[in-house]
Amino acid sequence: MNSLEVMILKIGNKAVKDAQKESLEKGIANVYSKNKQLFFQLPNGEITQEIPKEYLDIQLIGESEKDVDLQ
Repeated sequence: MNSLEVMILKIGNKAVKDAQKESLEKGIANVYSKNKQLFFQLPNGEITQEIPKEYLDIQLIGESEKDVDLQ
């Protein structure tokens, strides 16, 4: 990997970490996927697979409720 690639990865990694921190500070859970399973990092630091209420209440633009199944 050349120095430009390393620099780009460092910038990208910092941007992701900053966005994750900002989300938690705003009370928004971070969402991760491992082996096709969803994990939620809640603002209090807890990691859970239970979908937070805030995510269940989301209506995706252009999608009807019957088209979106988060559970």
